[in-house]
Amino acid sequence: MKAVVAEPLGGPENLKYIDVPDPEPPAPGQAVIQLEAIGVNFIDVYFRSGLYKAPETPVRLGNEGAGIVVAAGEGAPFEKGARVAYAMARGSYAEYATVAAASLLPIPDDVSFEQAAAVVLQGMTAHYLTHSTFALKPGQTCLIHAAAGGAGLLIVQLAKIAGATVIGTVSTEAKASMVRQHGADHVILYTHQDFVEETKKLTGGKGVDVVYDSVGSTTFHKSLDCLKPRGMMVSFGQSSGPVGPIDPLLLTQKGSLFLTRPSLAQYVSDPAELHWRANDLFRWLETGQLKVHIQQVYALSDAASAHRDLEGRKTTGKLLLRP
Repeated sequence: MKAVVAEPLGGPENLKYIDVPDPEPPAPGQAVIQLEAIGVNFIDVYFRSGLYKAPETPVRLGNEGAGIVVAAGEGAPFEKGARVAYAMARGSYAEYATVAAASLLPIPDDVSFEQAAAVVLQGMTAHYLTHSTFALKPGQTCLIHAAAGGAGLLIVQLAKIAGATVIGTVSTEAKASMVRQHGADHVILYTHQDFVEETKKLTGGKGVDVVYDSVGSTTFHKSLDCLKPRGMMVSFGQSSGPVGPIDPLLLTQKGSLFLTRPSLAQYVSDPAELHWRANDLFRWLETGQLKVHIQQVYALSDAASAHRDLEGRKTTGKLLLRP
C-alpha cells in the first residue's frame, strides 16, 4: 500500500510518498481500516519536524482518519463494512491503518467520511477545552487565538453552544468574516490591532475568563494580560514555536492566574469520555448546530502541499488528504 512518511525529519520537502507493507491480519481487539479521508493537523507538523519524538524511522504521520472496516480481530465490536473514524492513532497518512477497536467511533449515516475526518481530532479538542478544561458557562467570556483555523472555528462554535461570549483573533479581514459567520461575538484583527487593548475594551477593562491559545510563542505572554484575576490560560499548541520556561511567580503577579497545557489523550482515555465527546459532535453535525468548514482536499501524494499551506497560515478551516 501507499503511505506518506517523514525521512529525514525536517521541512515539508522531506515527506515521501512510498510503498509500505500491507497491514497484517488484525490482532485481537484491532481492526484494519481502508481510509477514505485523512485529517491534517499541526501535530503532524510537530512529528515531521522532530519537535515531537517518534520511536520509528521513517516517521509515520497522521493522527486522524475515517473509512471502512475491512478486517476485524477477535473481540473487535465492528463488522466488515462498518463506517468508522478515529483520532490519536498515528499512521493515518496511508491507504490502510490498523487501529485499536476501542478507539474507533461509528460514523452516523448522515455524516460523511470527510466531515468525520475533519471533526474527530480537532472537534474533540474543542470539546474538552470548552466543556472540561475550562467548562464555559453563560455569562463567561473567552478569547480564542487562531480563530479561523480548523480547531479555532470549532472552538468558537462549541463555546457558543456552551453559552459563552466569544472573542477571536485572526490575521485578515477574510478570516474575520469567516469567524463571524461561525458565531464569534467579536473579532480582533491582530495584524492591525493590539489584541490586549482590544480585549480590555471589549470586556470593560475586566479581561476574559479564559484564553484558548494554540499559537504559543508569539501570543502567550500578552495573553496573560487579557485575563481577569483568577482567569485560566489554556496553552494547547505552539504553531509559532514553544513558549519556553515560565516562572510560576508570574502567574501571581498577573492576578493569581491558572495555567494548563492539556492534551487530547488525557481527555479521551476513558471510553465513556471518548464516546461522550464524539457523540456530542456527531449529534451537533446532524442537527446543524455544528458546521465543519473544509477548505481543501489534497491527494495523499500531495501531503507536502497541505503542510506548506498549513504552516504558511494560508488556510481557514480544515485540510484533508484523500488516498
